[in-house]
Amino acid sequence: MLNDIYQSLDPVAFSIGPLSVRWYGLAYMAAFVCFALVVRYLAKRWKIKIDFDALSVIVLCIIVGVIVGARLGYVAFYQGTYYLENPAQILAFHQGGMSFHGGMLGALLGGFVAAKFTKIPFLTLADLGAIAAPIGLFFGRLANFVNGELWGAPTDAAWGVVFQIGGVARHPSMLYEAFLEGIVLFVVLFFLARRRPALPRGAFLGIFLIMYGIFRFVIEFIREPDIQLGYLWGDWFTMGQLLSLPMVLVGIGLLIYAVRKKLPQAGIAEQQLSEMDDSH
Repeated sequence: MLNDIYQSLDPVAFSIGPLSVRWYGLAYMAAFVCFALVVRYLAKRWKIKIDFDALSVIVLCIIVGVIVGARLGYVAFYQGTYYLENPAQILAFHQGGMSFHGGMLGALLGGFVAAKFTKIPFLTLADLGAIAAPIGLFFGRLANFVNGELWGAPTDAAWGVVFQIGGVARHPSMLYEAFLEGIVLFVVLFFLARRRPALPRGAFLGIFLIMYGIFRFVIEFIREPDIQLGYLWGDWFTMGQLLSLPMVLVGIGLLIYAVRKKLPQAGIAEQQLSEMDDSH
């Protein structure tokens, strides 16, 4: 049958002696490298002064924010009392367990810290990060597929995948997410980032929150809930959906705020803004 596709990929990319490098770790590395490249490209296009030192500070703050936030988010949102009883396991990164929603909150906090150091407006950095973030999501979801985790519900579809644990063909929901949350979201935001006139500052973050929240909410219908949580309500409402709803609402509010307040365009550098103010 066409749907007898078996996922038998090794989560370890390569080993050097006792050191094993996993695809998941490489996905994070690729995400942060691409983040830096996209931010640098857009900074030049938007005429925002971000030199190497400033870029290094931004990337470092985002790395710390994403990793710490993703781990703490998983601990808080998905594991209940387990880590209260086993606090030493919170730092056991090698055992897995990262939350996108926690990572996003950590990234925003890291961006706030970076804004203080670089003197670049927070919403400007948030917009840049929102445009670059889908690339990281793309690599992360591919790594989820390689790890054989976060799979979808059983399916008779021709593209159903049999994972090593499970034994039945399932929706490769992580690949759906890689396409929607990664490719589609990046293409939309990157296209908008190149258009003139630029959107108001904060609009890119708002659009990211809305689109990601909708994509994630919809895909959760065909994604198996975390086994330790199950469904939060009925037989369909999951933790992922619960955490995605506020994203959509905040995104809508931020988009309305940016438009109504007529915030400066994202593509106008701070020096240009000061010159415009002086001309008034």
